[in-house]
Amino acid sequence: MSREVRRVAVLGAGSWGTAFAKVMADAGRDVVLWARRPEVAAAVNDGHVNPDYLPGVALPGLLTATTNAAAALDGADAVVLAVPSQTLRANLSGWSVLLPPGATLVSLAKGVELGTLKRMSEVIVEVAGLPPDQVAVVSGPNLAREIAAEEPTATVIACADHERAVQLQQACTTGYFRAYTNTDVVGCEMGGAGKNVIALACGMAAGLGFGDNTRASLITRGLAETARLGVALGADPMTFAGLAGLGDLVATCSSPLSRNRTFGERLGRGESLAQAEASNHGQVAEGVKSCSSICALGERHGVELPIADAVRRVCHDGFSAAELGKELISRTPRPE
Repeated sequence: MSREVRRVAVLGAGSWGTAFAKVMADAGRDVVLWARRPEVAAAVNDGHVNPDYLPGVALPGLLTATTNAAAALDGADAVVLAVPSQTLRANLSGWSVLLPPGATLVSLAKGVELGTLKRMSEVIVEVAGLPPDQVAVVSGPNLAREIAAEEPTATVIACADHERAVQLQQACTTGYFRAYTNTDVVGCEMGGAGKNVIALACGMAAGLGFGDNTRASLITRGLAETARLGVALGADPMTFAGLAGLGDLVATCSSPLSRNRTFGERLGRGESLAQAEASNHGQVAEGVKSCSSICALGERHGVELPIADAVRRVCHDGFSAAELGKELISRTPRPE
């Protein structure tokens, strides 16, 4: 049985973690934000700002910060995991003994783990030793800067336990942030992981000087291959027509605020992976790593992922975006 969400621990003080912590504090929850660096926690507590990740955004008084994970987790009804997908396992391994019994664990990360090919909720279940219905995911067109500016936004909270999803929905609903519930965790997670890879492709196309027709084509065909893989994993195909599928994909592929899109644009302009990483100011473009694990997942389940594979080869096999663009457009014609 889930419990009302009154106190929330958000573990990870990057842009999305901070923005989501703000949402929950604005919804009237008592929120503690765990930050790795003391100067970030001090800025949140003393100045109600996070200048490194959300400069100029005033944070609410109900939001406090700490570098002590045990203090953040003490008495939490919900634990929001806001660390990059490929570091989730290592971070959660250190936190798992501190988790309050019965608390809902909420993943904000969008990716598929390298090596194991597990979704983030699967990693949480394995590391924390929890039943799957105690783990929820948040996914949708959720660009952190726009949410922090209180621009109207919708999202999906997915959990196998519908009552638990509803409790989280109530805990993060504000005048600018609207949450919908879903029980299709697989579909929501695969939509979130896949869109980062397709956004890299859209960025590459923009870097090559291509326009709206190319981007729309990549978004549409990218959605098709993401949905094929999701359905092979047991997802509801309708999930990909919603906020966690098409909604997230359009936002991430179109906005200059998207790290994956802007990273892909640098690659399309001819920068190397190392040069693009150096220009990204330490922010993680999740699709760069997830493209490998998503392609491996597709191979395991016999699902063809031509766009994801093209992104993987540009990022990791030394191909140029121009080469792969010609290859994609020259593939054998077939029915849609």
